[in-house]
Amino acid sequence: MQTHDLDELKQLVAELKADRTAQKEKEKREGWTKYVSLSLVCIAVLAGLATLKGGGFTTRTLKEMNEATFSQAGASDQWSFYQAKSIKQNLYEIQLDQANAAATPNAGQVEKLKAKVEKYEREKAEIMAGAKQFEVSRDVARKTAANAAEHSKKMGMAITIFQVAIALGGVCLIVKKKPLWIVSGVLGTLATAEMVQVLYFMPL
Repeated sequence: MQTHDLDELKQLVAELKADRTAQKEKEKREGWTKYVSLSLVCIAVLAGLATLKGGGFTTRTLKEMNEATFSQAGASDQWSFYQAKSIKQNLYEIQLDQANAAATPNAGQVEKLKAKVEKYEREKAEIMAGAKQFEVSRDVARKTAANAAEHSKKMGMAITIFQVAIALGGVCLIVKKKPLWIVSGVLGTLATAEMVQVLYFMPL
């Protein structure tokens, strides 16, 4: 009886040792998965940063487009004002021509009409300068908006690649396949390179 109990005890100890050995071997085989988790955390942080920056570029695009619209409206108003001044100037020029063509020109009237024509000429020059300034501001805003939109597009691509890398890393943890981790790491590196290029090598 004691021998039987002793054999059972030995068998139990052997099974426990075998289980512990198997567990250690499993942990040793799958020890690399903790690095997968760590890499996924890093990729997720970078993806969050890229999302934040991408949102900033989108906001900048909208802001600059609004500025361009405002400047275009200002330029249109100035050119309309310029046309109105031109019409008035033309009327005074016609009157001046008629006054000069009279048999006995009235010198006082001629001088007044000349002064009016010259006044409108100066005002037109000032209005034209203002209109052109609005047009310059419009063109600058449009260019900045286009650049910001390109930044946003490229950052969006980086975000998408980050998301694919995270998804592959998650699948890797489930199926325990190292090649998936490698692909996830490569995609994460590519996305990071794209993000760095947008942030530091593409002037806005």
